[in-house]
Amino acid sequence: MRNQNLLQLLAARAESGNPLRVGLIGAGKFGTMFLSQALRVKGLHVLGIADLSVERIRNSLLRAGWPQEQFTAGSFVEAFKTGKTYLTDDSEKLIQAEGLEVLVEATGIPAVGISHALKAFENGRHVVMVNVEADVLAGPLLAERAATAGVVYSLAYGDQPALICELVEWARACGFEVICAGKGTKYLPLYHTSTPDTVWEYFGIKRERALEDNLNPRMFNSFLDGTKSAIEMAAVANATGLIPQPEGLNFPPCGVDDLAHVCRPRSEGGQLSHPGTVEVVSSLERDGRPVFRDLRWGVYVTFAAPNDYVKRCFVDYGLKVDSTGRYAAMYKPFHLIGLEVPISVLRVGLRREATGTATGFRGDVAAIAKRDLAAGEILDGEGGYCVYGRLMPATQALKSGTLPIGLAHHLKLKNKVAAGQPIRWSDVEYDETDLAVRIRREMEQRFGS
Repeated sequence: MRNQNLLQLLAARAESGNPLRVGLIGAGKFGTMFLSQALRVKGLHVLGIADLSVERIRNSLLRAGWPQEQFTAGSFVEAFKTGKTYLTDDSEKLIQAEGLEVLVEATGIPAVGISHALKAFENGRHVVMVNVEADVLAGPLLAERAATAGVVYSLAYGDQPALICELVEWARACGFEVICAGKGTKYLPLYHTSTPDTVWEYFGIKRERALEDNLNPRMFNSFLDGTKSAIEMAAVANATGLIPQPEGLNFPPCGVDDLAHVCRPRSEGGQLSHPGTVEVVSSLERDGRPVFRDLRWGVYVTFAAPNDYVKRCFVDYGLKVDSTGRYAAMYKPFHLIGLEVPISVLRVGLRREATGTATGFRGDVAAIAKRDLAAGEILDGEGGYCVYGRLMPATQALKSGTLPIGLAHHLKLKNKVAAGQPIRWSDVEYDETDLAVRIRREMEQRFGS
């Protein structure tokens, strides 16, 4: 059994008539991408899908190429017996469904993701957390709760944090010192003030295409305004031990050929405050010109040669190195997000192996005012009109009392906050008994030191 690869393990489950059963919560873009591939993986059975709108699930399944007869089961019991997929608007029923082994949480709503994860642990389900927002809000505590329950809590392969964690693991397992790890994105400073009204023009997607594909403008705006980058790098830091820079992310313009030069310490001529950190590189120069051989859709790691012999090996095998020859980069030019999630589901369900999981509280994401905000205004969270997320070292965030971006939803401001300034816990009215607030506070107490 130990010598079998994922496909062999999966084939054995299929042949025994006991497929790996998975449930999905959230039928948006990410969930639809996962569903498009899950149907084609023999030995993997999507037992059920939950979303607030069953009609949205049906539309997503049809868009993903599912035959309608595959999702006409009348109950979870029937779905279990027939291999069909049950659709529901009740996520708790899905989590409790007999036979469910792995839950994929893809709602993108931090508080909801935390609630689903905790219920999944209580019911003995492994969790693949697509909802990176929830992971950054309370990931270390969720990972601890999962371990106590005897289940696995994992980041989602295909999403950039898990792919970055894989590159970091590769480099360290080879004996290299990791200097920096991160991803590419499309960035200009003005994007920090982007709203759902401006996102499609900035992002480069036609509004008609966005409507046709049912793309969420708030979600895509969080990609553009820096929030998603901050969240993903905090998740990477918390899973790998890399420490964010004091200023967070600088988004230096950089193509793949210059990664080893740019993503090295400033003391060595690069742009990092220290080795062992995270950074996101921009596919645009500051004047808007495209970067040559950009990494907009990819991930990378830079690492150091321990001696002259390894430096020569870097050159012998064609690695792109800096001018000293000491620093090199490895990268993956693309990520396929939801299309790759079956990797996480199979590793978690068949090997009990996470594709990245929080091991400590090292990075946090503070809510920053996009514009001058007045007392009495209601915050609208990631990708909205009021705030964006900025990466901070966790120690700095705790010391300054900044409000996590994952909680900046539907909270009323008590004080005015100037554009570009962080919002603090003391600036908002919040309910101390709220589940997400309680879990976050517990996480800070358990892992804040």
